[in-house]
Amino acid sequence: MSSSRPVRIPAPDGTPLATDLCLPDGPGPHPTVLVRTPYDRRSHQGELAGWARHGFAALAQDVRGRHGSGGVWRPYRHERADGAGTVRWVRAQSWSDGRVLASGASYAAHCALSLTSAEDAARPDAVLAAVPALGAAETAREATGPERLAARAGWWAAHGDRPDSDPEALASALATDPALLDRLPVADLPRWLGRPLPSWPGLWRATRRDRVAGREPRTTVPLLAVGGTHDPFLADTLRLWRRWDGAPARLLLGPWGHALTAAPGTDAHRAHRVPLGPLYARWARRALDGRLGTAPRGAVALGGSPLWLPADALPGPGADVPDPAVLAFERPGGLSVLTGTRFTADPARPVRSDELTVPRHPGRPHDRCLLVGAPLPRPLDLLGEAAVRLRATADTPAADWVARLVALHPSGTAEPLATGVVRRADTPNRPADLTVPLGPLARRLAAGTRLRLEIAGHHFPAHARNPHTGEDPVDATVLHPSRRTVTSGHSALLLPVSRPLHFTDAVDPAEEICR
Repeated sequence: MSSSRPVRIPAPDGTPLATDLCLPDGPGPHPTVLVRTPYDRRSHQGELAGWARHGFAALAQDVRGRHGSGGVWRPYRHERADGAGTVRWVRAQSWSDGRVLASGASYAAHCALSLTSAEDAARPDAVLAAVPALGAAETAREATGPERLAARAGWWAAHGDRPDSDPEALASALATDPALLDRLPVADLPRWLGRPLPSWPGLWRATRRDRVAGREPRTTVPLLAVGGTHDPFLADTLRLWRRWDGAPARLLLGPWGHALTAAPGTDAHRAHRVPLGPLYARWARRALDGRLGTAPRGAVALGGSPLWLPADALPGPGADVPDPAVLAFERPGGLSVLTGTRFTADPARPVRSDELTVPRHPGRPHDRCLLVGAPLPRPLDLLGEAAVRLRATADTPAADWVARLVALHPSGTAEPLATGVVRRADTPNRPADLTVPLGPLARRLAAGTRLRLEIAGHHFPAHARNPHTGEDPVDATVLHPSRRTVTSGHSALLLPVSRPLHFTDAVDPAEEICR
């Protein structure tokens, strides 16, 4: 097997882009896999060799301004043009048969997807996008408004405005200054980190969503979207697959985190240990050969079971669920309120995203509304979008409403199932009806499991604290408490309950994405 060798490919403006190339043994020409990444091309040596073993020429390229490549690193700025120049270069090589698969995970998936709107000569013939970070706006804020503080602070500290990476940069800074993320304003984070981050303010000014997905009304490029039910970009992965129109679209969704099979959830089964490399290669061959059916297909793992289900079994937002469960607050068969139908969302003491234990502070106002359900009498399969419907009141002109659903297992352990947050600007002290989407669930809960639901005003540090003044949380320096009321008789947890699922409902994920 040929080992990789370095090449330098010029970007359209002449900037040299450091690239590693691995060719298969035997005569060509070969189809090509292109991975463009800010995370160091040298970390992809094993991946390149794997593609080559399957008969693909494989390239890993540092994006502009990163590691071995020239130029200045500006996230989300140059990827379409620089990637298009690389595709043209590949197609001019004697070892290339002209067919190109653009592949990548996280930011590298953005690099791959950005090429689908390039001109014909620079457009790839297929795209493999895993846990896609679609664009700056999508990664910076939830679709409902709140800022993803901890994740963006960690990414920018590790990778932003520097040619190399320091994955432990934020953890090291927090070890020195545990209150670093508490400091205001959020816009001044570079000052607390102690190094320049000139692109940090622009991240929060990004407002254009769907920079890739849906840019073209129809596409001719087949897609494989890969994601995890524990990945923060799960909703983006599903939306990308559902909106891909005009070419075969396949979905592979497992009980994984952002690192996919390297980060299995506690609900992962040994049947979910999919060998992704051979599966990707098999799909790529069929996609490049034009042997995929046009109907969107895929496979979704049902966490907590050994089952893989067809992707279309997972209803999208707004779809009818055959047997939705409405667990009303303080109603028979619903959720019982333990504390806090009246609570205070105090940004000085926010409900924390990194703690599942509910603290007790005698003498202080409750910091959340806490509800719990009865033990499940039998296993429960959840498949589809969950949400919380609230009638609620805030005494401030701006308010975030957070809903966190937790499974209390019979073993005594607690596990987060889903979290949603929405930003509202309702009339103070006037009840408002609102819905907090919890996102998609694909999960089997064991008999005896109890559901705990928390309604709060903050989810920090995963999300920036709402100052309750109407000021942008990125720029705010003054925080005010917000007194809240949840009206039990008009509020409920909405769960996408499926009929009990069995092996007769199951599919083989490799067969399903290659049909």
